[in-house]
Amino acid sequence: MANELLNIKTLGQLKKTDYRSRSVKEELRENLISQLQKREGGFEGIVGYEDTVIPDLQTAILSRHNILLLGLRGQAKTRIARLLVNLLDEYMPYIEGSELYDDPLNPISWYGHNEVQAKGDDTPIAWVHRSERYTEKLATPDVTVADLIGDVDPIKAATLKLTYSDERVIHFGLIPRAHRGIFVINELPDLQARIQVSLFNILQEKDIQIRGFKLRLPLDLQFVFTANPEDYTNRGSIVTPLKDRIESQILTHYPRSVEISRKITQQEALLSPEQRVAVEADGLVKDLVEQIAFEARNSEYIDKKSGVSARLTISAYENLISNAERRMIINGEKSTFVRISDFLGVIPAITGKIELVYEGELEGPAKVANILIGKAIRTLLLQYFPDPEKAKKSKKANPYGEVVGWFAAGNNVSLIDDLPQAEYKKALNSVTGLKDVIKQFHPRLSENQQLLLMEFVLHGLAEFSQLNKGFLDNGFAFSDMFDSLFNLQPDDDDDLDDDRY
Repeated sequence: MANELLNIKTLGQLKKTDYRSRSVKEELRENLISQLQKREGGFEGIVGYEDTVIPDLQTAILSRHNILLLGLRGQAKTRIARLLVNLLDEYMPYIEGSELYDDPLNPISWYGHNEVQAKGDDTPIAWVHRSERYTEKLATPDVTVADLIGDVDPIKAATLKLTYSDERVIHFGLIPRAHRGIFVINELPDLQARIQVSLFNILQEKDIQIRGFKLRLPLDLQFVFTANPEDYTNRGSIVTPLKDRIESQILTHYPRSVEISRKITQQEALLSPEQRVAVEADGLVKDLVEQIAFEARNSEYIDKKSGVSARLTISAYENLISNAERRMIINGEKSTFVRISDFLGVIPAITGKIELVYEGELEGPAKVANILIGKAIRTLLLQYFPDPEKAKKSKKANPYGEVVGWFAAGNNVSLIDDLPQAEYKKALNSVTGLKDVIKQFHPRLSENQQLLLMEFVLHGLAEFSQLNKGFLDNGFAFSDMFDSLFNLQPDDDDDLDDDRY
């Protein structure tokens, strides 16, 4: 079908087909109806919005509305806008040479009208792919009306020897050039108020005005805007009349479960084929990465209005794999698996993606990152093992008793980041009773999974204040909780903050 269309080269040939002029909103609507009838997805790669954002979006398209996607950073607003292109026809005819992609049956520009008038059915026709019918503009304070709408071009007037009253001297901006397509403005509140005002006519009357010209261009556009609620108070705002003209406002949100968040991370993380083969990542560490983001969104140290982007978990997971890969390369090993101690490597991915409140600034971003990792470990420990606090108070045998007792006897263990596999295994196996805890609650595990959970239990017991976890430059040291308190020197409290974080 596409090849047959592309063979149509003149207006006369086009008229002999069943082609009819449709507005871009009608085109989106009809193609969406067809998609829904066939029960096709349509928004590939968008996860977690199946019952919330996507139905609202489809309703807005069926209503032929301009759309505002409102949500915090990292909620796939721009990706959703870009996927709307898939609802356009694969190819669209236009008058060849027209900078506004004039509809051959309904031209709006001087060039289009002149071509049809002069050549009739012999008017040359060209075809544009749907991927070229998408225009995106990031709103920044330096955007001008000329950028978006257009302006008089004195060079064109001089070259063509035209007066300034001639429509042909106009250099059209991004919006007119997006005629018959989708136009997206990202971060709308960052546009100056006077620039937002210039969009009024386009949204309501569907035409544009350029300087003093009596020019009426009935543009055909699907507008999609994105905005962050934080912008309404901090950097700028959407002027009220403009909000009134945007018919549908759709609220986006963060993943509502660890499972959905994990699916997004695994889909988006950029890992090399070598990393996927050589570095084993258990489900536990994948869930820990996601849990960090959930802890961050509820943390008293982090500004909730700013949000915690989904990009945090993606970057953190990439760092986690790379940290394990680095150790594997240093030790000359052919394969490895992600350890809990590898989470030291995700701290740089966290610190740059969180906005701290005053209390968080006092703690420092690196310390807050460590706190978030610790809280994630504490939360997930209860999903894999009994609550250490309840086990300690219970009349039944404490499953962690032998492990805690081993440390109480004056023993300690250090888990350095670059520890070779054999030494890592030896260090964990030296802790009396630790392997028994794993076998008791998770008897069918591979050796790598067993070692991972053994380390996980040590970190978990430290989070429940049953062991002391010391932060080394490149790893952790576990020791008895009370012994470390009694041996604490008067000035050690300040030093711990510096050394650990």
